[in-house]
Amino acid sequence: MGRRKRIWVPGTFYHVVCRGNRRDALFKDEGDFKTFLRILQQVHEKTPFELATYCLMTNHYHLQIRSKDQSISKVMSLVNKRYADYYNTKNRITGHVFEKRYYDKPIESKQGMLEVSRYIHLNPVEANMVAHAQSYRWSSYRYYIHTSRHPLLNMAAILDYFSGDEWEKRQKYQDFVG
Repeated sequence: MGRRKRIWVPGTFYHVVCRGNRRDALFKDEGDFKTFLRILQQVHEKTPFELATYCLMTNHYHLQIRSKDQSISKVMSLVNKRYADYYNTKNRITGHVFEKRYYDKPIESKQGMLEVSRYIHLNPVEANMVAHAQSYRWSSYRYYIHTSRHPLLNMAAILDYFSGDEWEKRQKYQDFVG
């Protein structure tokens, strides 16, 4: 029996999750986190996509992502292949880095977009890694509540669901997540 064919709807955001093999750590140190973000940037330059939110946990990651021109499968295969090559080389090992194919689910509503973004940003809090989402370094949440920008993030995809100027939208989003 073959694997199910992934359905891609251009322009639709997806919640993507990928775990380390045997739930082992994907990110063992700061360099691993930084490398993964750099790989996302490199893939974005060659195969553009939009990233609304992200959170890199120790043994898995979450992305709220959409692509208009290339399938999510194409984007994710590039990201995961490059990271697996880096990880295996760095750790002098061979074999699978990821547990299985990534999980993806299309996000089909405004409420879904907001709920997924909140879920992603609260993941480190729920895992008792930090007390507050803004304390977690490897998440996009800090960019949402401060005026700083991230080259990969399309924060308007989330913030535009709220009314007001940019500062008011950021405050409303913080209230929504908190």
